[in-house]
Amino acid sequence: MRSSELFLPTLKDTPKEAEIISHQLMLRAGMVKQTSSGIYSWLPIGYRVLKKIEQIVREEQDAAGAQEVLMPTLQSADLWKESGRYDDYGQEMLRITDRHDRDMLYGPTNEEMITDIVRTHIHSYKNLPKNLYHIQWKFRDEIRPRFGVMRGREFLMKDNYSFDLDYEGALYSYQKMFLAYLRTFARLGLRAIPMRADTGPIGGDLSHEFIILADTGESQVYADAKWSELDTSALGLDYSDKEKLAAFYDDMTSYYAVTDEKHEPENCPLSDDKLLTARGIEVGHIFYFGTKYSAAMGAKVQNSEGEMINLEMGSYGIGVSRLVGGIIEASHDEQGIIWPASVAPFQVGLINLDPEDETCSAFCNETYQKLRKIYDTAPFYDDVLYDEREGVRPGFKFNEMELIGIPWQIRKGARQDGDSVILKKRDSDEKHDVSLEQALNILQDSAVIKKAA
Repeated sequence: MRSSELFLPTLKDTPKEAEIISHQLMLRAGMVKQTSSGIYSWLPIGYRVLKKIEQIVREEQDAAGAQEVLMPTLQSADLWKESGRYDDYGQEMLRITDRHDRDMLYGPTNEEMITDIVRTHIHSYKNLPKNLYHIQWKFRDEIRPRFGVMRGREFLMKDNYSFDLDYEGALYSYQKMFLAYLRTFARLGLRAIPMRADTGPIGGDLSHEFIILADTGESQVYADAKWSELDTSALGLDYSDKEKLAAFYDDMTSYYAVTDEKHEPENCPLSDDKLLTARGIEVGHIFYFGTKYSAAMGAKVQNSEGEMINLEMGSYGIGVSRLVGGIIEASHDEQGIIWPASVAPFQVGLINLDPEDETCSAFCNETYQKLRKIYDTAPFYDDVLYDEREGVRPGFKFNEMELIGIPWQIRKGARQDGDSVILKKRDSDEKHDVSLEQALNILQDSAVIKKAA
C-alpha cells in the first residue's frame, strides 16, 4: 500500500474527549471515528488490525475443535422469554418492535439462539459433543459508554457454546477453551491471567475471566508472581490428551489470582515478595452453566440407555474489538502504538526520504516490490506501507510510522550509498545502517513474515 493512496486521517493533537491512552492513540492514528455515543466506524488501518485479531481468534477456535457458524444480530424476544432472561437482563438490552408488533432485540449474547438451533437438530448422544462459535457484532446499551472501544455499545465479539452429555464432558470442553484462550492471547503478544469470576447474567457456577496487565487497566489485580514467568511452551498441549489437559488446568487454576473485589489482604496466601500487584483489563470470559438453558428451553437428547436428559452447556466470549484497545493499553510509548507483529496494520514501513531523486525512487520502488513478495500472508496480501509522498518532510513520515506502530522501518535517502538502508525496529530506538540484502535477511528470519500453516 502506498501512503499517497492510503486513507489515514492522523491527528497531531489529542482529542479532548479521549480519557485513556488507547482511545487517544486510536483517534490520533486514524483507526476509528466515533459516529454516536459508544459506536465507531473502523477506518482502514484500524480495520486491518481488527481483522488480524479476528483471524487469530478464529484459528485457535478451529484448532480446539469448535465449528464456525453465523447467527443474526436481531433475535426474537420469544426465545429470551422462554429462557426467563428477557425481563431479567436489564436496560442494556436494546428491545425493538417490528412492523408486525413482534418483540425483537439486538443480541447482546446468543445462549438462547444457539440452544434453539441445537435442540432442533441434535436429539441423540451419538451427535455429541459439539462446540459452535461465531464472530459477530453485538450491542449492549451501556449507561455510560467510555474509553473508546474498551467500553462501547456496539462491539465485535467471538462467542461460542459447548454442548455435552454429562458434567465430565462439559468440564473437558471448558478446559479446552481455557487452553485455547491462553494460546490466543499469547499469539496476540499478551500475557493473560485467568481469574475465578462471578457468572453475572449468563448464569452458572464456574467461570473465569481473562485479564491482561496494563498500567491503565480498570481493575486492580493480585496474582501469584509465577504468572509473570509462565512458560508459553506449556501451551503446546494436545487437546485430545484429556489427562494432561486436566493436569494443566488444575495447575493453572491453583495459582492465586483475584481482582480487588475478592482480594482480602489479611487472608492472602502469598507473601508480598511472591504477590504480583498490577492493573488489568478483561478481554475474555468463559462460563460453565450446566443445564440452565437446556432445561428451560427443552434441549434434551437421548442417552445410551434411552433416557431423555438435558444437555450440559458452556459459553465462551472474547472481545475482539476490545482487544484492539487492550493491546494498545499494554503496548505503547510516547511516540505512539507498539503493535505485536501478529496484528500490526502493516509489517514494515518503507520510507523514501528523497522521492524527487530518480535514483532513490527507483531503488525504493524496486525494494517495495521485493518486500511485497515477502509479506504475502493472509488476511492481507500487501502488508507493506510505502511512503513515497513528495513534499512531505522526513520527520513527519518518521512520526507517522511511529504513531501507527509498524514493527519495522526501512529508510532510504539519496545520501546513502548504493544499496545501503537504515533498518529500525519500532520497539527499540536502535537504527542500523545495513545493506538491503542484510535488511531483507533480518526480516525473513523474524517471526513477522512466517507463513500460516
